[in-house]
Amino acid sequence: MLETSRGHRLKIVIIGGGPAGLYLSILLKQSDPAHAVTVLERNPPDSTFGWGVVFSDQTLENFKQADLPTYQQITDNFAHWDDIDVYVKGQTITSGGHGFSGIARKKLLNILQERAKQLGVDIRFNTEIRDDADLPAMGLAGADVIVAADGINSTIRRKYAQFFQPDLDVRSAKFIWLGTTFKFDAFTFYFVENEHGVFQAHCYRFDDDTSTFIVECDEASWRRAGFDRMDTAATVAACEKMFAPWLNGHKLMSNAAHLSSPWVNFVRVSNAKWFHNNIVLMGDAAHTAHFSIGSGTKLAMEDAISLARILSTEKNLPTALQQYQDERMTEALRLQNAARNSMEWFENVKRYIHLDPQQFTYSLLTRSQRVSHENLRMRDGKYLSGVERWFASRAAERESEKIPPPMFTPFKLRGMSLNNRIVVSPMDMYCAQDGTPNDFHLVHLGSRALGGAGLIVTEMTCVSPEARITPGCTGMYAASHGAAWKRIAHFVHENSEAKICLQLGHSGRKGSTKIAWEGMDEPLESGNWEVLAPSAIPHGEGMHLPREMTRADMDKVVLDFERATQMAMEADFDMLELHCAHGYLLSSFITPLSNQRKDEYGGPLENRLRFPLEVFSCMRKIWPEHKPMSVRISATDWADGGISGDDSVAIAKAFHKVGADIIHVSTGQTSSNARPVYGRMFQTPYSDRIRNEAGVPTIAVGNIINADQVNGIIAAGRADLCALARPHLSDPHWTLHAAAELGYEEQHWPPQYLTGKQQLERNLKRGPQ
Repeated sequence: MLETSRGHRLKIVIIGGGPAGLYLSILLKQSDPAHAVTVLERNPPDSTFGWGVVFSDQTLENFKQADLPTYQQITDNFAHWDDIDVYVKGQTITSGGHGFSGIARKKLLNILQERAKQLGVDIRFNTEIRDDADLPAMGLAGADVIVAADGINSTIRRKYAQFFQPDLDVRSAKFIWLGTTFKFDAFTFYFVENEHGVFQAHCYRFDDDTSTFIVECDEASWRRAGFDRMDTAATVAACEKMFAPWLNGHKLMSNAAHLSSPWVNFVRVSNAKWFHNNIVLMGDAAHTAHFSIGSGTKLAMEDAISLARILSTEKNLPTALQQYQDERMTEALRLQNAARNSMEWFENVKRYIHLDPQQFTYSLLTRSQRVSHENLRMRDGKYLSGVERWFASRAAERESEKIPPPMFTPFKLRGMSLNNRIVVSPMDMYCAQDGTPNDFHLVHLGSRALGGAGLIVTEMTCVSPEARITPGCTGMYAASHGAAWKRIAHFVHENSEAKICLQLGHSGRKGSTKIAWEGMDEPLESGNWEVLAPSAIPHGEGMHLPREMTRADMDKVVLDFERATQMAMEADFDMLELHCAHGYLLSSFITPLSNQRKDEYGGPLENRLRFPLEVFSCMRKIWPEHKPMSVRISATDWADGGISGDDSVAIAKAFHKVGADIIHVSTGQTSSNARPVYGRMFQTPYSDRIRNEAGVPTIAVGNIINADQVNGIIAAGRADLCALARPHLSDPHWTLHAAAELGYEEQHWPPQYLTGKQQLERNLKRGPQ
């Protein structure tokens, strides 16, 4: 416990009497009744914005351990449900096993207020406080700890902004928090598509008589519906009319008369630091989480649990506050990431409303990435079986008694049929000699084909000697290259059901460097060659200064790609991919970070795409009509001034228009100043956006590591194929193992391996030994 001039007795002032502030006061007084705890609240006891609060079963267990009397009072007033009902396009789809409970926000505050008073907390309502400088006049000078629990618009955080470094991200969607006397039996989502746009309602019952009814929409729909010109009464009436088919005559109610507008924008709050001297942030002052995952109040009250425990055990205040920040910031970030995914899904419902109701609902349920495919099976196996049956029925080329998991459904591009959705991602091996693939490449690619993947993509194969990244890169510009690649393609076709795709590219300004493990992006010690780029800008410090390309240079590059395309056709590849990502030549034309030309190949995106589209179009004319082509792009540069999400949709549309069948959606590696945000499946949202906004098939790639993730991505319509890189490096038979683990016995195995299949399946059925 903290040492003070009063011994172990602490003087703590909590600014903000919401759930977080009140709960902290309870836990502090519970831990030591001698603590002097004061809560300052600007509003009267019964004033609150919002209607109900949602907690998960896991959160309730935390409350039970922290303060049993509060837990009992809260749970005695709960409305509990397991189901989620989704109403969309005239259908109602139900998924069970979700385990949530709701309570009236006002009731929650009353419970916390009463418990705090019982324990001797000094609660002062109707107390306006500008900042901590007002405390002495209130008789609260000399506080050991000042807790800023004063919400999203925290005045304390604003005063000390230079220390907390807040980031307030005002989101684009509009929402209004309403109530109704309609009693929902499940957490319910309504989706309405009309002449104005798309509108959704998030609804749940929180007591015997009342339910929360949150209406949300994008700003364009909001304006077209005229909500920007309506007062509260007119807004409520318009919402009642819109959702009348489900309200059964029940009215909607607003308790936000104190707000200048009944509609608000969600603000995502984060801070670089949570404490300064003896002032510490908590709840919405420190972080917010979008209401669509119901975790704002949960996070705030769990902040209180953590801070109370640490203040009661750690003697040194700076150490205590640092421990609190370290513990809670990590958890807040984890939930904020999930909430961000959920928030962005609802902000962009128009992107998904075209999906079949089954897929739309599945996408909704898995939007945050916290609920996975197999997690849904645990929650409601009957529901998930229905999803898998629906997905298989629309993907199947032939009927089968065994319903395959989504990743094992077939997929067709032009005349090429894949027997599953797994792609071996292109990975440079850097071990070719003079561009010729060798036995390593045969074994590397051949073993992955034997391992069950539907599509094998070669490493970036360079179209000329000067197009190589390193001396170890493979090529497709000499007769020996074509013969060696044909040997590999023949092995794949003769020994597996996989298809093989040749990826063609040009290194541009990232060329003439050492092999990766000898010095990534470092120029060769000797034997360098001239590198080209749209502009004379090096990729990074210490790298080659490229020469700005002339039209004559472009003509030669086009001819090189045409030659390589012809050779790929003669080598019997099933598919061709053009590499326009990761800062290589064609990618460096697309991004404004490296293309600063003043002619028709620079400036707006349309001009920057001109040369990459020319190259692709020339290749498409040569490549057989019945064989597909893909393009790999960097959907964001992860850098200011670079490619954005809007740009990525336009890029995908442009390539699709000239004949690209599928877009391989990667990100970054275009600038040494990039600041990527990594995480599981971190590039999949870009694939999702392109597929569902541009209407173009996609391949998702990037930290996709297990079958559960693949099934979720495919079933939700976030991509059509999933490319895995590192998992295939550690396990060439990743796909075969995944099939066995999922109990899918119809995945093709090489006949030479069938006894291994049988043993693996037997062992998996037995379970851990």
